[in-house]
Amino acid sequence: MNDRGDPIIRTAPRLADLNLNGNIFGGWILSQMDIAGGYTAARRADGPVATVAIEAMKFHRPINPGDLVSCYAKIEKVGRTSMHVCIDVWVSRRGEPEDVRVTEGTFVFVAIDKNGRPRPVDG
Repeated sequence: MNDRGDPIIRTAPRLADLNLNGNIFGGWILSQMDIAGGYTAARRADGPVATVAIEAMKFHRPINPGDLVSCYAKIEKVGRTSMHVCIDVWVSRRGEPEDVRVTEGTFVFVAIDKNGRPRPVDG
């Protein structure tokens, strides 16, 4: 049992997602994190959101072919129209008894209206 809660996304990368070093391409994991964060922010805002910034990003360890990737997201801060979402990425790796933290980041999302303009998160 972990204290991270339930993953927003759980997926396995494909061989097509490899970089030249034989690990999973960093852009692939950024995409997964953006999806997980966007889902979390949209739930909080009760409507559509747009990614406006990645404030912090840290790659701890590479993601290998065969890893099962889990993205966990939580709202860190809510402003009038924006939300900061912290996203942690862990993998289940064959041959390792414990999950391994591979990436973390803070993404900023803005709640948007039907015209794509910022709107209050709570309203």
